[in-house]
This record gives sequence, C-alpha cells and structure tokens, in this order.
Amino acid sequence: MAYTIRDVSRLAGVSTATVSRTFTAPERVSPKARQSVMEAARILNYQPNAIARSMARQQTERVAFLICKQGSGILDEFYAGICEGIMHEINASEYQLLISTAEEWEIVKQKQVDGVILGGQATPALVSEFQAQKIPIVLVNNEVQGTKLPCVLNDEEEGVRMAVRHLAERGHTKIGMIVGRLSPYIYGKRYDAFQKVMKELQLPVRNGYIRSSDPAVGTAAETAMELLTMEDPPTAVFGANDVLATGVIKAAIRLGRRIPEDVAVVGFDDSSVCGSLEPEMTSVHICKHEMGIRSARLLLELLKGAENGADLQVVPPRIVVRDST
Repeated sequence: MAYTIRDVSRLAGVSTATVSRTFTAPERVSPKARQSVMEAARILNYQPNAIARSMARQQTERVAFLICKQGSGILDEFYAGICEGIMHEINASEYQLLISTAEEWEIVKQKQVDGVILGGQATPALVSEFQAQKIPIVLVNNEVQGTKLPCVLNDEEEGVRMAVRHLAERGHTKIGMIVGRLSPYIYGKRYDAFQKVMKELQLPVRNGYIRSSDPAVGTAAETAMELLTMEDPPTAVFGANDVLATGVIKAAIRLGRRIPEDVAVVGFDDSSVCGSLEPEMTSVHICKHEMGIRSARLLLELLKGAENGADLQVVPPRIVVRDST
C-alpha cells in the first residue's frame, strides 16, 4: 500500500501543511512536530522527498518515454537501446522515468508527467496533446513536420554512405537496395540517401535494382529472390534495415549463391541478429545508447527552463564489418 501525506499527518497528529513544511522548509517547523512527522514517515515507509518537492514546485517529478511504433512493445530491441541511455540520465536526476508505448499511454490525460520523450513515429495529434498541456517534448528517431521541437536523430545519410562506400571499396559497381516500408521518416531518408550516395560515387542506379518490401524476413526474402534472379543481378545488396538484409541472405542461400563471393550483403541497425547469422552480417551501427542520453539531457534542460527551441542533435553511426561482405 502506498501511503499519502494525509496518512502521515494523521499518524503524526499534525496538519498536512506541517508535513509538507517538514520536508520543504524544516526550519519553519518546531522540533517536536518535526520529530513526529519523521517518525510517522519512517513507520509508514513514506517517501517524502519526491512528493514534498512535487507539492512545493507544482510538479509530478515524473517524465515519460513513449515508444511510438505501431505494433511495438517496450522490449523492442531498437528502442530498448535508446531507453537504456534515457534511464542512465534520468536515474541520475530527481525525476522518475515512466516507460510505455503510445497506444497504452493514459497518464498524460491527467497531466501526471512533467516532460516526455517521444520515440519514433509520433503522430501530430499526440504532439498537439502534449503541447496543449504545456508539457515539454523531445523527439528521438523522428522529426514531425510543422513543429519546432528538440530532436535527436541518427545520421541516416552518413550511415547509408558508409554502407554503399564499403561495398564500392570491395569492388562492387552493381549495387541493389531493398527498402522497407518502415516509418515515412526512415523510409524517405534511407531511400533518398542511397540514390544520392550512388551518384556521388558515380555508380549507376540500375533499373529494377531498388525494390520495396514489408519489413519481415519472409517477405524480404521473396523480394530478394526476384532481385537476385534478374537477367543481370546485382553483386551486392544493401538492406535498409537488418530484417530486410536477413531476407537477402536467406534468398541467396536458397539460390545456392555464395556470400560474399557471389553476392555481398549489408544491413542497417546492427541488431543482435547480425552476429547470429551465418555468415555474420555487416551492418551500420546506430548509437542508440547515445541517442537516449542526448534526448534525456535535452528534456532535463527544458525542465530547468531552457528555451524550447528547434535544437537538433545528429548522432554519427559507424559500420561494423563482418563476413557478409
């Protein structure tokens, strides 16, 4: 049972105002009353600090991290990495961290948080709801058009550049791509970056070499089968995420193609699946922990009164080379 300030006041035989002053301005409370309050708090295992500060500052001392990805849970591997970074910062502050998916979130209706980090495809309606309640917002792994909100992003273009350049350095000129029907932000960034980087490297984007697929291994494998059985197939394929790239490896094995001798494969995200495949898969590593740390720091700055400006922070990725290339 969670006891309240009223329970403490009843047990101590003082008013709730006296209980509040005991923890916020103890010099204004008599030694006898202060001792009674502290003893009652000890007996009830009452946690006075956060609640007392909340009463004094009209704040809840809580912030939230909401995962805005349809069908995703809080154990989603990508957002779990971001969450670890957020926890690292928030746990060192005076705030408590609440973690939920956007679909399950209800506390916001009652304005029980002081700030929120929205991960992924936050809808304009959700953003507007927080803004209407004057709750500070930080976005991570997404931008919302038409808003000027602080956000933390992976450098998508540089990540694609690393992947394509790596393949080109391995001697590949016929490079294909399977782009997933991911969030509009991620889809657009990685698709546009692929074409831009191919042009920078003076490599042709051949007709039929870019295919779209649902982000599922089975569907990606079917799409990759079509790509790899073209009359003049690519010798390397970039998957816009690791799930898609896994589908490429699966298709290549089915067709009896050697990896990387016949077809090289690069993924994006550097998820745990990369090391469990055979061959192990080269992938672009997103520094999710760092993204979480930065988003939490931005939110804490807002809660301390920093201006709610369009503070954009871009976290650089790196490529992890394995046997698939």
